[in-house]
Amino acid sequence: MMYYSTNGKAPLASLEKAVVKGLAEDRGLYMPERIQRLPGTFFDSIQDMDFHEVACAVADAFFGEDVDRDALHAIVRDTLSFDCPAVKVEDGIFALELFHGPTLAFKDVGARFMARLLGHFRSGERLNVLVATSGDTGSAVANGFLGVDGIDVFVLYPKGKVSPIQECQFTTLGRNITALEIDGVFDDCQALVKNAFMDPELNARMKLTSANSINVARFLPQSFYYFWGYAQMKRMGMADKLVVCTPSGNFGNICAGLFAKRMGLPVERFIAANNANSVFYDYLRTGVYSPRPSVQTIANAMDVGDPSNFARIIDLYGHSWEAVCRDISGTTYSDAQIAETIRDVYNRTGYLCDPHGACGFRALSEGLRPGETGLFCETAHPAKFKDTVESIIGAPVAIPEKLQAFMRGTKESTPLPKDFPSFKDYLTKKSN
Repeated sequence: MMYYSTNGKAPLASLEKAVVKGLAEDRGLYMPERIQRLPGTFFDSIQDMDFHEVACAVADAFFGEDVDRDALHAIVRDTLSFDCPAVKVEDGIFALELFHGPTLAFKDVGARFMARLLGHFRSGERLNVLVATSGDTGSAVANGFLGVDGIDVFVLYPKGKVSPIQECQFTTLGRNITALEIDGVFDDCQALVKNAFMDPELNARMKLTSANSINVARFLPQSFYYFWGYAQMKRMGMADKLVVCTPSGNFGNICAGLFAKRMGLPVERFIAANNANSVFYDYLRTGVYSPRPSVQTIANAMDVGDPSNFARIIDLYGHSWEAVCRDISGTTYSDAQIAETIRDVYNRTGYLCDPHGACGFRALSEGLRPGETGLFCETAHPAKFKDTVESIIGAPVAIPEKLQAFMRGTKESTPLPKDFPSFKDYLTKKSN
C-alpha cells in the first residue's frame, strides 16, 4: 500500500516512510491510496468474534501488504491488552468505554500500536518522536513508548492548560521521555512540531517523527474499537440504525470512524461533538472552514482551533461539503452545558461521564431519531478530571490505582517559550 499527501505535492510513500516521517514533505497528511472494504461475511459473524479477532481482520486490511501477518497480529494483540466495553447508560444510549488502558484514555490504542509498529520498522538510527498534547495524547504516547530502545520522546504541552493528573502521567516518567512545558496553547505546541518537521537543518541533525494523530500509525488503529463497538451492539441486538458520536478535538478519532464506515461498518451516521471550539461545527453549517485560536474549556482534550485531521476528512469526501454533511452532523456545547450533562446523567442513571464523554452523550440525547440507537465514545476516565467532576456532582471521584501510581511521581519538565527558534535551539543542543 502506498500513501499520498493531502496537499498532493509530495511523492508517494511506503507505510514505513509514512510512519517514520509522520508528515509529508509538502506539509500534508498521509492517506492510503485505497481503502479496502471488508466482506459481508465478516459483519455477518462479527458478534461471535473477540476483540483481537476483530482488530486483526481490520489491521490486515490496512497494513497486511506491508507487515508480515504474524508480526502484525502480535502487534495488535500486544496493543490491545485491555477491553473497550460497550456499556448501557440509558435506554437507547450506550457508552463505548475507551479508558481501560494504561493511561485511562482512548489514545492508548493508537499510541501503543504506533510504538510497536515503529519499533518493527526502526533501523539502527536513533529516532526522536515529537508530540503535541492538549491532555491525553501526551500521556498515552509517553507510556506507549516508555523504555522502547532507540527512541526518544518529546512531549510538548501548554502550560497550565492540562489537568494536574494528565500532566503527571507524562512528566514523572523520565528515562526516554522528556516533557516540554510551552508558554502558549495547544495550537502553539502543534505548530512547533509541524515546523520542526519542515526545518531542513534540524532534520539533517535528528531523525524526527510525530506521534500525534497526524501519523497514520496513530489514527488508523483507532478504527479497531469502532468495529468492536459494533460487534458488541450486534451481540446485544442493538446494532440496527446505529449512530456513533465522537467527542472531537483534533479529529483523528472520528476520522478513524469514518474510515471504518468506508470499509463497510454498518453505521447510519456520525456526530462530531465539540466543546466551545466549534470550528468544525461552523464548517458543517456554512461550508466554510475558518480556523481560529483555541479557547480553554473543561473538556480540554478538545481545545483545538485548527484540527489537523480536517484535511483528511475533506480529502476522504472529495472536498465535497455536501458529502461530508451526509455522513456527519455536529454539535457544540459550553462548559455550563457540559457540566449540566455530567450532573444530570450521574443523578438519573448513576453513570459518571468525563467532560468529553458528556458532550457525546448530550449530542445523542438531543439528536437521535426514532428507531435509532446511539453509541458515544467515553474517551477518558472521569478521575483524570477529578477536581472538575467532583465540583460538578458534589461527590468524591475514586482514583484508580493506575492513576495513583503516576501521582506519586516527581514532576520533571522543561519550560520553553512558544517561538520556534527557541524550540529548535533546544532540540539542536539535545542532539549534540
